[in-house]
Amino acid sequence: MVPTAAERSLVTDPAATADLRVLVLAGGLSYERDVSLRSGRRVLDALRAVGMDAEMRDADVALLPALDADPPDAVVIALHGATGEDGSLRGVLDLCGIPYVGCDARASRLAWDKPSAKAVLREAGIPTPDWVALPHDRFSELGAVAVLDRVVERLGLPLMVKPTQGGSGLGAAVVRDAASLPAAMVGCFAYDSTALVERYVPGMDVAVSVVDLGDGPRALPAVEIVPRNGVYDYAARYTAGRTTWHTPARLAPEVAGVVADVALAAHTALGLRDLSRVDLIVDSAGQPHVLEVNVSPGMTETSLLPLAVQAAGLDFGRTLGTLVARAATRRP
Repeated sequence: MVPTAAERSLVTDPAATADLRVLVLAGGLSYERDVSLRSGRRVLDALRAVGMDAEMRDADVALLPALDADPPDAVVIALHGATGEDGSLRGVLDLCGIPYVGCDARASRLAWDKPSAKAVLREAGIPTPDWVALPHDRFSELGAVAVLDRVVERLGLPLMVKPTQGGSGLGAAVVRDAASLPAAMVGCFAYDSTALVERYVPGMDVAVSVVDLGDGPRALPAVEIVPRNGVYDYAARYTAGRTTWHTPARLAPEVAGVVADVALAAHTALGLRDLSRVDLIVDSAGQPHVLEVNVSPGMTETSLLPLAVQAAGLDFGRTLGTLVARAATRRP
């Protein structure tokens, strides 16, 4: 896809951002630390490639003194998991008066908690699979067998089990028969104290990245995800050769338009800003179903947002530079 002249004009010329100092935050202490470091290095390289003064730092005890001593013009949060996505770090940056790329703390907290986000989407009329959230304590107190029997009775099979808070496919499993459900719950509880169990919708896995380069949010070309083993788990996401991606997704034009509209509606309903990635399933009738929305998308060599940026005919570094420049204008 070749960008129009209007679209190209939105991407900031590198010369206009050369004086900005950018801090890329990556690492953290979540299960996704390694992925975050890979994302951070790629963001760092992309920003430096377009002439920006960028450095990378972990979110540790040395961060706040460094921000006080030499505050950057803007921060890019490449932290995944709770550290970068539960809103707490964004709240601290707000306290420090440091602007950052991405949504504010409130919206980040909402998107991070999948049941809460799904409730907002459902209220807005945006399709998302039926679900139930099961805290480990209630699961034990009410009796695992009785609870799971009712879940299967209500939602049917197959089911998708995943942590209510988390990403990268960690702790997630597809359950195709009732006998496999207890083990899936145990695997999920290893990563979170609450499990989200939702109706599994067969269809095409797609991810739609949304960016706002100055003219309002727009959907980039959808990326179709085809994991070799049928499940887009951690290994399939970050191991070369485990997954094939098609960008743009192999969707009929009218279906692609509906998918883009639904992704934009989800981004807006959750109050997001600058960028996001909306994960969906498109069923056999061409109906998209929103699974979750990520406010700190992966930026690695196998991540979906950079693939979408490339498919849109945009330069990754200049696109990031534009987002940084827009964020810098929000300095108090």
